[in-house]
Amino acid sequence: MILGFEYEVLKRKLKEKGFKLTPQRKSIIDVIVENQGKHLSADEIYDLVKDSCPNIGLATIYRTMQIFDEVGVVYKNNFDDGRSKYELYQDEDHQHHHLICIKCGKVVEVEEDLLEQLEIEVENKYDFSIVNHNLKFFGYCKLCRD
Repeated sequence: MILGFEYEVLKRKLKEKGFKLTPQRKSIIDVIVENQGKHLSADEIYDLVKDSCPNIGLATIYRTMQIFDEVGVVYKNNFDDGRSKYELYQDEDHQHHHLICIKCGKVVEVEEDLLEQLEIEVENKYDFSIVNHNLKFFGYCKLCRD
């Protein structure tokens, strides 16, 4: 176990979908866990994984991230910068919200569920069962604003 991450859960989720926890996949998840709180692109994950797994290819990173997203281990974010960014999937009910600086690309997580009351109102008004939502705020961080 690394930083509270349980490999047995990952192994079980992979097995349920017909996959195994290969050494390459373990190296990739290690990098993601070690960089928890950051939103890493496949290229950034590749650069970090190469140190511990020098023979790994970028295509393996992309395929593994697709698998990890499919089994619910990581969440794939689209911050409208042309690259998917990944983070560990932590809350089965809701994803947190993000503040994205349109100048430097910095991403800040907003932990509070800002839409909980609105969700209830929408569900009631439209007789709709919401299972998740995604909210992104675009603007300028303090450094870029100054």
